[in-house]
Amino acid sequence: MAPSEPRTPDGGRPAVPAERPQDRTSASARSLLLTVLGEFVMPRRGEMWTGSLVEALSSLGVEEKSARQALSRTAAEGLLQSERHGRKVRWKLTEAGDRLLHEGAERIYAFMRRSRTWDGRWLVLTAGVPETQRQLRHRLRTKLTWLGLGSPAPGLWVVPDASKEAEVREIVRELDLADRAYAWTGPSAGIGDTSKIITAAWDLDDVEKRYVAFIERFEGLPVSSDREAFVNQVLLIQEWRRFPFVDPDLPAELLDHAWPGPRAAAVFHDLHNRWHRRAQAEWGRMEQDAATRH
Repeated sequence: MAPSEPRTPDGGRPAVPAERPQDRTSASARSLLLTVLGEFVMPRRGEMWTGSLVEALSSLGVEEKSARQALSRTAAEGLLQSERHGRKVRWKLTEAGDRLLHEGAERIYAFMRRSRTWDGRWLVLTAGVPETQRQLRHRLRTKLTWLGLGSPAPGLWVVPDASKEAEVREIVRELDLADRAYAWTGPSAGIGDTSKIITAAWDLDDVEKRYVAFIERFEGLPVSSDREAFVNQVLLIQEWRRFPFVDPDLPAELLDHAWPGPRAAAVFHDLHNRWHRRAQAEWGRMEQDAATRH
């Protein structure tokens, strides 16, 4: 924490949201919407009123126009469907939306949750997608990165976890790349410097800085109301959900010093559990207000 950060009279940290709404320019309305859907809507039959979503995003610094546009775009993507109730609109997750959020939640909440023993095996994938097929290249990169793979050279993907073979196979099948993708699993042959492959495949220095910033931002942060619990819960998840994209969760054998990931994970789960009841209560209030509003 910076020495200049304000403190309460007793020397503690002030019970304020993790950041001011006007500072949240990095989080798009749609990204915040997906976080709210996954944390608050999906567990409650996947339904919500327009009014509750608008109020929720407003508390996070999103203007009403942007909130409604995010709803429309998400519906256009086939993740939400609407139903009119007089002058009000009730939204419901589609099957595709529910599946997407469940898969994301499983990955986010399980990430770095369990320690594992490394068997020394790697998975190596080559997949040739020309520059002209940019959308396909982007989809492949997004899916493989989400799975933890890194790319040390064009067309080459690696991860020190051979158990991901089935998931990689499914990605190759889904993207119809079976005729131009090849994969192997096994231990390193001991040729070359493994640390150089790791450095080329993942920017671990940047990931480590992000973990430290996450810990400094949230650790020990108190809340004094249900609204603050709701806002900070969303921001906590919003920040944590980025880590599975950038951190391959390497085995300890491949790290040369203590990694801050486990500590950041402990902070995330501790605060998520601590704020859960009050954050859910605030969402319930928003839903009730929206239902009774004329």
